[in-house]
Amino acid sequence: MHSALLLSVTGTKPKMSATRKILLILGFLSALAAIALITVAVTQNQPLPKNIKYGIVLDAGSSHTNLYVYEWPAEKENDTGVVQQVEVCKVEGPGISGYSQSTEKAGPSLLQCLRQAEEVIPLKQHQETPVYLGATAGMRLLRLENKDAADEVLSSVEKTLRSAPFNFQGARIISGQEEGAYGWITINYLLGNFKQSTENSRLFDPCFHQGYQRTISISDFFKNPCISVEKKQFPFSQLYIEGEGNYEKCRTNIQNLFNKTSCPYSSCSFNGIYLPPLQGDFGAFSAFYFVMNFLNLTSEVPFTLDQVASAIQRFCARPWNEVKLQYHQIKEKYLSEYCFSGAYILSLLKNGYGFTTENWQRIHFLGKIGSSDAGWTLGYMLNLTNMIPAEEPPAPPLSYGSYVGLMVLCSLVLVSVILLAWLLFHKPKCLQKGIV
Repeated sequence: MHSALLLSVTGTKPKMSATRKILLILGFLSALAAIALITVAVTQNQPLPKNIKYGIVLDAGSSHTNLYVYEWPAEKENDTGVVQQVEVCKVEGPGISGYSQSTEKAGPSLLQCLRQAEEVIPLKQHQETPVYLGATAGMRLLRLENKDAADEVLSSVEKTLRSAPFNFQGARIISGQEEGAYGWITINYLLGNFKQSTENSRLFDPCFHQGYQRTISISDFFKNPCISVEKKQFPFSQLYIEGEGNYEKCRTNIQNLFNKTSCPYSSCSFNGIYLPPLQGDFGAFSAFYFVMNFLNLTSEVPFTLDQVASAIQRFCARPWNEVKLQYHQIKEKYLSEYCFSGAYILSLLKNGYGFTTENWQRIHFLGKIGSSDAGWTLGYMLNLTNMIPAEEPPAPPLSYGSYVGLMVLCSLVLVSVILLAWLLFHKPKCLQKGIV
């Protein structure tokens, strides 16, 4: 009986142990699967590393040598790298032509700047980074005076550059024509004159001056909350804008923004918003004033609606180069938008709010009233002070009666002390005789 019981109990143990093992294995596999999924997801969504290429150019001039490090994204635009300078190092000592008497020192003079380039460029990209040296006027002159010395200087330079961990591409004396041509490329590249765009990305804007150009990133364009809901896919990443300076076309485009087709009230401004009758005078401040003041339309004698429209039209018709030259002290971003801002304000007041030639002069463009700026801040402050509870005016520490009494008492004490002191130091004769 005891043995049977023992057999039945021990017989169940292997089953429980096997179940536990299976559960442990399943749990372990599940954990591995979860870790694998998380690892794959994190790895997949990590930002891709930038594929940057580097290049080195040494400008061996007549007085000194400069080493420049450039970088550009591996994905070129129009088969041309978008190159930018990331480092410059001035080589100590004279230009390489100055080593004509000790040519073996020309190459080693470059070592310090080459080591600086090694620190700037990632180690794994050293071998693929091309390095060039171009010698200009000093070496051209040395070659004319002493060709052997010039060749020995270049040989010394080549030896040093080949020993560097970069991909040496050559060291040579460039002609004056080449120097000028490369300089022309540099200047035009930095000024943006080589930027190209297709016609699906070129936009002619009548509200910018003729000759004005601007490049806008499509991604930045749709960051504006006013148009983010209209986001669409475009086959280009940038929008290239050219100004036309066409005031009438600009006004027409702006007026399309004001929807006046439906009005649920007796009178509407636009977009179905109620517009009360225009009565009394109106103050236009902030951007209204700044724009009209720039256009010289804020004198004490009010301008007519036709005069305002003509002034804005004349300004919009001016070439961008002329405007930029006259108003060079104004930031280009603001200066370029005054044409649009003037046309927009005129459209808003005339077509949106219904001002006409009869009541236009009731609008006063205000920058200051007295010594205070016309704007919302003073009104905001007045509203806040109205909400702060009034307090009792500050009172002196003593009442008027106590103050008078204390002053009289202090005066009497002071007079008594002064009189007693005088008597002690200047005794009258009568007191002196009495003492004797």
